Amino acid sequence: MKILVVEDEKKVAGFIKRGLEEDDYQVTIVHDGIEGIKQALSQTYCLVILDVMVPKKDGLAFIKELRESGNQVPTLMLTARATTEDVVAGLEAGADDYLIKPFAFAELLARVRALLRRSGQDRGAEIFFADLRLDPVTHKVWRSGNEIDLTAKEYGLLEYMVRNPNIVLSRAMIAEHIWDYAFDSFTNIIDVYVNYLRKKIDKDYPTKLIHTVRGRGYILREG
Repeated sequence: MKILVVEDEKKVAGFIKRGLEEDDYQVTIVHDGIEGIKQALSQTYCLVILDVMVPKKDGLAFIKELRESGNQVPTLMLTARATTEDVVAGLEAGADDYLIKPFAFAELLARVRALLRRSGQDRGAEIFFADLRLDPVTHKVWRSGNEIDLTAKEYGLLEYMVRNPNIVLSRAMIAEHIWDYAFDSFTNIIDVYVNYLRKKIDKDYPTKLIHTVRGRGYILREG
């Protein structure tokens, strides 16, 4: 499997490359965003590992351009920025996961494996709940026949809820399923994404589907 690493800190890039190659991945290293996007759009990679602060084209601009081109390769963002706003900005730009520096290589490898496992899964046929329709292949969503534009993480959260209707989903369950990681220190990110979904899924419809269960989490149900 080929992995593209876009990282301007050469020691960090070398550390990542050595570790991944020991796990039998093929690794390409580039040190700026412009060269990185050229590589990502001209070659086929199974994963991109991307530092937010790379020069010439930063990580947020990189991932936005990548997604606007239609390229949905799984992307793991690396950054020293640890605020909720920074995490959400990266995920909203189109990243699939977010790892804060400094990190242990074992954690990076676990994230890589989780992203590759999730991207390789066969999601199957369309799924339905109430007047919602989800296409797991294209990640398109409709409510009452109206298409709704969701980010990758918003879609992942909604699909998880639709596959588990009428069940209270705790924040820990959601974090572990959507990110394959326990975001214990970032649980408010779950609340942020639920609010995003509510604005898109429920705001313009009389029947609300996403509900809060105080002290426990969230549930998808009619009415």
